[in-house]
Amino acid sequence: MRWAAAWSDVLNMLCPMHVMLDAQGIIRNLGPTLGKLRADRPMLGQPFLDRFDLVQPSSAEIAPDLSDLHGRKIRLRFADHPQTALKGQVVLAPAAGGTIVNLAFGISILEAVQDYALTSADFAATDPTTEMLFLVEAKSAAMEASRRLNLRLEGARIAAEEQAYTDTLTGLKNRRALDLVLARLVEARVPFGMMHVDLDHFKSVNDTLGHGAGDHVLQHVARVMIDVTRRDDTVARIGGDEFVLVFEGLTNRKRLSSIADRLIDRLQAPIPYGAQICRVSCSVGTVLSIDYATPEIARMFDDADVALYASKNAGRARHTPYSHTLRGDQALRPI
Repeated sequence: MRWAAAWSDVLNMLCPMHVMLDAQGIIRNLGPTLGKLRADRPMLGQPFLDRFDLVQPSSAEIAPDLSDLHGRKIRLRFADHPQTALKGQVVLAPAAGGTIVNLAFGISILEAVQDYALTSADFAATDPTTEMLFLVEAKSAAMEASRRLNLRLEGARIAAEEQAYTDTLTGLKNRRALDLVLARLVEARVPFGMMHVDLDHFKSVNDTLGHGAGDHVLQHVARVMIDVTRRDDTVARIGGDEFVLVFEGLTNRKRLSSIADRLIDRLQAPIPYGAQICRVSCSVGTVLSIDYATPEIARMFDDADVALYASKNAGRARHTPYSHTLRGDQALRPI
């Protein structure tokens, strides 16, 4: 086997998927890439036809060393799992007293790359497979870059949408988000209660303690509103010190009145701001969708506004459910 030893380095470089057989069909040398495919199941010293299944031609009438297939192309696969499909060509090696089978993956290259974590270093430099691998790797890299870009764009889109529907100071929903919620409820004919809330004495906080104190009060009010409402209720800031609370599926007047009273009571408590104390209260007007044959958002807002100013006119820090009798007092709305 001097010939085999002398040529093994050359074959390993030029044909990293070759197998050298002796006259009995025993594997005496194999390329490094082929050895990598079965690193945990060494093939040296094993009969070739025990480790590979011939697909074409059949192995039934073939010599163990495949010598009668000289010059022919063959198709085969590993006998054990994974049964990767291979193609090859057989040539005689008279000086070695056996044959050489040079193997390749053919159309199974992509599966092989995945199954065995192969890279271009596992193939001869002149093998066109390296160009295919480069294209595959380039495509994979491009797809991964595209995936990452899409994730960033999706994240940016979600962030932009959240910002578009969120009041940045309080974290509550804004008027745009509120309009969508109300439109959905009306279209789906889901009953709901709606409160229009306006802070009392808020202007004096801004005037005496500054806008920083005013912002602090608004953030405190937002937390209280979230605290007194249910998880699925909508709390929105629609103006400087104006808020709207929407109670999906809740039209019980007594329960809504209880929520309003609790909100009024909580917001009358002093609000510390550094060494200062801020004092506000709130007035509330409530409308129910079930009081309208066909709820119209603009009309409901107007009626809630009438009820709110009825609370203002009655001395502030009050809750007033809307009724038609309030319409006669519209001229009393404070400016």
